[in-house]
Amino acid sequence: MLRNLSFVDYLALDYLTKKLSLPRIGFANDLGVLSSVLPRSEAQHVQRLRRAIDSGSSAALFLKRPPSLLEPQLRRGRREGDAFLEELLALQRELRSPILLVPQVFVWTKSQDERKQNVVDALFGPREWPGKIRTVTQFLMNYRHVTLRAGEPLDLQEFLRAEEGGAQELSGVRGGGARPSAERPLEQDAVLVRRLTYALLRRLERERRAVVGPTKKAPDRLRDQVVRSPRLQKVIRDMAGEGQEQRRVLGFRALAMLRELEAEIDPNALRAMDAAFDQTVARMYSGFEIDKEGLERLRAAAKDGTLVLLPSHKSHVDYIILTRLFMHANMPVPLVAAGDNLSFFPLGPVLRRGGAFFIRRSFKGDRLYGAVVDAYMRRLILDGWPLEFFLEGARSRTGKLLPPKLGLLSIVVDAVLGAASEGPQRKVYFCPISIGYERVVEEREYVRELTGGEKKKEDVRGLFAAAETALGRYGRLNVQFGELVTIDGVITELGGSGVQALTPARRRALVTRLAYRVMNEINRVTAVTPSALVAAALLTHGRRGITHEDLVASCERFVAILKAEGARFTPSLRVVTGTSFELRVGAIQEACELFQRAGHLETHRPGPVGEKAAAPRPGPEAMYVVPDVARLSLDIAKNLLVHFFVTRAMLATPLVAAPQGLTRTQLEENAQALSRLFKYEFQFRADATFETIFAETLAAMQASGEVAARDGTFLLAPSGEPRERAVLHARMIRSFLEGYRVAARGCAALLKGPLAPKDLAKRVIATGERMFLAGDIAYREAVSRPVIENALLAFAEQGYLGRADGKYVLAESYASADAVKVIEGRVAAWLPSPTL
Repeated sequence: MLRNLSFVDYLALDYLTKKLSLPRIGFANDLGVLSSVLPRSEAQHVQRLRRAIDSGSSAALFLKRPPSLLEPQLRRGRREGDAFLEELLALQRELRSPILLVPQVFVWTKSQDERKQNVVDALFGPREWPGKIRTVTQFLMNYRHVTLRAGEPLDLQEFLRAEEGGAQELSGVRGGGARPSAERPLEQDAVLVRRLTYALLRRLERERRAVVGPTKKAPDRLRDQVVRSPRLQKVIRDMAGEGQEQRRVLGFRALAMLRELEAEIDPNALRAMDAAFDQTVARMYSGFEIDKEGLERLRAAAKDGTLVLLPSHKSHVDYIILTRLFMHANMPVPLVAAGDNLSFFPLGPVLRRGGAFFIRRSFKGDRLYGAVVDAYMRRLILDGWPLEFFLEGARSRTGKLLPPKLGLLSIVVDAVLGAASEGPQRKVYFCPISIGYERVVEEREYVRELTGGEKKKEDVRGLFAAAETALGRYGRLNVQFGELVTIDGVITELGGSGVQALTPARRRALVTRLAYRVMNEINRVTAVTPSALVAAALLTHGRRGITHEDLVASCERFVAILKAEGARFTPSLRVVTGTSFELRVGAIQEACELFQRAGHLETHRPGPVGEKAAAPRPGPEAMYVVPDVARLSLDIAKNLLVHFFVTRAMLATPLVAAPQGLTRTQLEENAQALSRLFKYEFQFRADATFETIFAETLAAMQASGEVAARDGTFLLAPSGEPRERAVLHARMIRSFLEGYRVAARGCAALLKGPLAPKDLAKRVIATGERMFLAGDIAYREAVSRPVIENALLAFAEQGYLGRADGKYVLAESYASADAVKVIEGRVAAWLPSPTL
């Protein structure tokens, strides 16, 4: 089943059926060399269709004939496949085996359909329903890039059973009984043909839309629709009052904001960006590992609904990787919400034509701008555009997820709820996506910022500096897709009964739960990379150096823990054996070589001191040492998987600090205190209470042998592999504990008076550097600006600090040197030994 008559589509379909050894096409309506010279009657065509099916061949049926001025006027009025569908219904009633109607969609050009018709469309047919001349032209220009999508088959036997069964039940209720097949009225078959045609056209349109996306509107028409939206008009009326002139001025301001904001997607720009990607980013990374099953789930969802892509955000590469991935998967590219800091020339115009729309970092103090963004996002959702934005709001400098920002998500949720309240709409799917890097391109910039440097504003020089890194090697890049989330599903989780019952408070709860549901799903599907695994082993072994053999053993221990947590692993890290997999040892050496080239790892081999020799390479018999200045770079890689260890670390850390053991009550109190301390640091489960999570985690650690119970006291396993695993969980968060200890000691700077958050953070970083040099803390990566800032937020929530005029001050009960030492002591109590 094809939508509109096209001899090129027929030739392509005929070629593919022969190539794939499928049943030959024995009939195609209204095609053939003699059909124009010696036209047959409709009855003759119908008989040819019957003979083709009786002989076991397949058939190609075109449902529509698009009009164009260059085709004979009399031929436009031909019936659009009705007679053939009627014959198929009759045939199906005679046959025991089902006839399958399979939608086939050829997309010869990926340019979006446009509502506005031009002269070319009038003469040669629109792009989506081209006439013969335009069909040939599209074929010659795109035959190497054509897309064929096969839709969901329609079982004609099941269709008849459902339709005629329902009619018989209805007839029986009325008392008339069912008419025999021979007496079936022509009107009934006509109704069935209409329903069948509608079902087929809907499936065809789903497949086409999943490739080219929604119909593109002229920019002026889109702006007009946005500005005329009821919510935006209400804001304009509220701000202008009764003055018509003021309303007009605000309307012009809204239009100006839209021009500054909107995307202007251009297929030519997309192709240019794809070529530029091949010359830059593709050279930076040695490979791309894509979750193909997850991508197919998105493709299936895109047929029936609108996608809202919510990826993790660690690099500027994130902006273009999904666009490229969707282009190569023959899916509509998303419109991407980008910060207005990227709208500088010449990058801004390029990104805008690649699908980016630019939003200010803050709407504060500009009610009209917030209303314009809201109206624009609503329009995109209603039109069915796939959207992409970053819940974290900004790039993560630490490698782990940042807490979600709810502004844009709240706008999208309001748009979905508003549309749902007005009647049935396309379903909206929220798509958690994890984008993982072995090394990020901005690594040096991040380390500079982590150690107290100011964030640089993006400009052309920064763009050129990034281009210079194209010849470097950054390992592999991987993309993983989580399970799709819907608003209805989240409402059910919250115990709700529907959209109409949502109060403002319940809506806020819905947005918050949706955000953390997505973030937890991103963490769940994040794939473990070789570099993350090696970085974690190098930073947690607790000694100055580590041999290659011990590093491999440590990585194998990590893999065992991560397998138990259900983590995903990148293909380059594993060797599949039957139904399970083993660690590919070669991946460890490759990651070490990656870090050595970057200067993050020193490789040593035993030998006389002072002898000149070639620089040793990673491998068996090598000894690895991480320079202190490189620990922050490795920490970015390690934090890709730290979330897998956090829950058990909340229990392991107090037990490591208390060798004599803790009662269940003491252990629970310690774990809860740690969880509250790290509220701003880690993403905890949002689907259960703390008590439930604690009980489940303790039971799991007992079952694995990591924790033992003795006379009502809980202790770590005395020795062996279970103890090593438990200690490893504690080591994974030790650098964060040390960072919080640094922040606690740095609060002494507030004894001299209030300090702005930035100024206090700088003082604390200086304190942390002195503590590391003095040996008070073991991990250089603990002196990290984001960790310190999160610690100060946590201290304020726990009552140690207060705020006055935007500055930090010590709370009254902690405004003395001894009291500040108490804060540090409470954190340090969980850090018993620098070697653990």
